[in-house]
Amino acid sequence: MTDDRAGRRCNNVLNPLHSAVYFSPEFTGEMKAVGLEKEPGSVFTAGGYFAARSAAMGPVGPGTVTATFYNFNHELIARHIPVAWTVASPERVLAARLRAADGMLRRMLGEEAVASKDMAEAAELAVTAARAAGRPGRPLYAAEADQPIAEEPHLAFWQAATMLREHRGDGHIALLTHAGLDGLEALVSHTASGRGFTPRAARSIRGWSRAEWSAAEDRLRERGLMDAAGELTDAGDVLRKELEYETDRLGSAPYAALGAAATERLTELAGAFAMSALTTGAFPDGLFGKG
Repeated sequence: MTDDRAGRRCNNVLNPLHSAVYFSPEFTGEMKAVGLEKEPGSVFTAGGYFAARSAAMGPVGPGTVTATFYNFNHELIARHIPVAWTVASPERVLAARLRAADGMLRRMLGEEAVASKDMAEAAELAVTAARAAGRPGRPLYAAEADQPIAEEPHLAFWQAATMLREHRGDGHIALLTHAGLDGLEALVSHTASGRGFTPRAARSIRGWSRAEWSAAEDRLRERGLMDAAGELTDAGDVLRKELEYETDRLGSAPYAALGAAATERLTELAGAFAMSALTTGAFPDGLFGKG
């Protein structure tokens, strides 16, 4: 496969199906059942999110979660980790997360789609790609890859989407570090590109104050990456694009192993599922865009 961007296109339709679970009522309910409740006014269950995404690594401390999640405020993480492990073991959290994914996919896609031949085909392709990714230097991917794959195709598909998302993310973090962007600067610059959360949503979900956000903008201005209006400069835009292209390159192995035709087919199948999910309200309104 010569076009590394084919992997990005596939990831762009797989990732929403992975990440939607953390905003779903099913996830909120499952986390509450294990003792990790949603905080008033929050769009998602922060303690459950930190626990669920890190649980495959075991009962890790807040430092490990901050290092691997990268753009969350460490103080926010430390409010929930390691307290979460005194409430529910990583094994219980992982089981609850999978139950949440099951309920979410059945609700958003419908029972017919969940049991369809297309889902079985998508699961086989996604698992093949996910298993072809390498573990070295990919802590979140490697931890997810060590988990047993469910027999039900829709759950196997969701687990593979999770592995592929974490594989790409692990590589992206390495590149952000190489570019000298700390977690907040990475978040601010990505938000300014219009491709991520709105600034308000990003601050709320990631745990940053307006003052901390403004300070990061100032640091980006000092490097010539952001202008006075909070928009990316030409240099900032070039850097963000280079980061994405290099992330494509570092994340190409799963899709190269799958092959061009199979990658295109997985993108087609996952794209149809993602469209169904998005039209049924997979994410809260006003979460993405420049805002």
